[in-house]
Amino acid sequence: MGAFHAYDIRGIYNKDFNKEDVYKIGFFLPRLLKTDKVLVGRDVRVSSPEIFDYLCKGITDAGADVHNIGLATTPMVYWSTAKYGFKASVQITASHNSKEYNGLKVSRENALPVGLDTGLGTIQEWMKTEEIEPAAKKGNVIDFEVTQAYLGFHRNYLGNISNLKIAIDCSNGMAALLIKELLGNHPTYIYDTLDGTFPNHEPNPLIEKNVEDLKKLVLKEQCDLGIIFDGDADRVMFVDGKGKFISPDLIIGFMAHYFLEKKGLKGNVLQDIRTSKAVAEYISTFGSTMHMWRVGRAFAALKLREIDGIFGGELAGHYYFRDFYYSDSGILAALIVLDIVSRLKKKGQTFAQIIANIVKYANSGEINYRIEKKQEAMDAVRNYFIAGEKPTASFDFDGYRVEFPDWWFNIRPSNTEPYLRLLAEARTTDLLETKLATIKELLKGFEQASVEGGHH
Repeated sequence: MGAFHAYDIRGIYNKDFNKEDVYKIGFFLPRLLKTDKVLVGRDVRVSSPEIFDYLCKGITDAGADVHNIGLATTPMVYWSTAKYGFKASVQITASHNSKEYNGLKVSRENALPVGLDTGLGTIQEWMKTEEIEPAAKKGNVIDFEVTQAYLGFHRNYLGNISNLKIAIDCSNGMAALLIKELLGNHPTYIYDTLDGTFPNHEPNPLIEKNVEDLKKLVLKEQCDLGIIFDGDADRVMFVDGKGKFISPDLIIGFMAHYFLEKKGLKGNVLQDIRTSKAVAEYISTFGSTMHMWRVGRAFAALKLREIDGIFGGELAGHYYFRDFYYSDSGILAALIVLDIVSRLKKKGQTFAQIIANIVKYANSGEINYRIEKKQEAMDAVRNYFIAGEKPTASFDFDGYRVEFPDWWFNIRPSNTEPYLRLLAEARTTDLLETKLATIKELLKGFEQASVEGGHH
């Protein structure tokens, strides 16, 4: 069963995992997390109802109750887990993957992520070795209403944005469940019906072609900004008023205008190892400190809690908030960005102008190389540059990030695919091109074929 990954259980349903697997996961989950009740939500994928049924059978056969919140965004499950004191929760979703995929995102107390190292590996082991013996007293499935309280929480972040023209692409995913309850019919929406076959485009905004329709809409309607959510609404990305996609790491810097300027907070902010150097420089002008950590919720949510960070973000469009139990929410991030854009517009400034103030460097965007010998390839690149130039900083907790006076690079293995991912940034476009050409040469001996990343 190839569905167990670093962060979650995910794969093509009925190929990588099936209903029998789901039943067993459900059965062993209460034992793993030492609880007699599990919160469960699900997305709108075609396979989600069957997965829900078998997950519930497993949980209730183990003698635990299921608290069913029904159709939900992934952040809604995180929030409800922490808010209502559950020790275990599952969101049935494959996030941004295409329709044939599905999966399970498991959380424990305080909505802390359960990854391969923190419990999923144990369940995988038990599935192979342990007998299933249903409890004498079965649990029940109880409907559990959280939507109104959840919307109420978000309304605290909803400023007066009546001066904005907004375009929103829900990707036929879970954001469509809630966004109109918050923003009404004020924005122009596309693909705002819940449809688990994703008929218009895959629910992954990091792939450029999936954002084309939103860009066109922003230009046609002369909007101040465009917003696009992924399939389970834990991620969000933005397009400026000129129809230009904004690299999601820059939004970490942009959010300083809400938390550090408007709210007057001081403290720690979190970025991942791929984030533009410009973002930390921008954050520092507000008197706050940037911390850098590994890619992925399983790491970011824990790190933000550890440093008691105000907020944080990732290049993949996840944004984490202290007031959201250190978890990520695409809709909350969108409300915060809308609030800032609205305030800026009143001062005669546009989204694009402020983003341009943040950007200081030429950036390659993420480039993917199909390489099996990932570690050897990474070492070759790092050693070559360290031998020839003096690094100003070096990090090795998620691949390597090596910084020099005028440029830096991050090279890291994908946790989920057979790719080596490269990102570089330099003071000038010429310097960036030169360095990328050198790295390309160095990787030639290792690669099968390079695969271009998403947006640049």
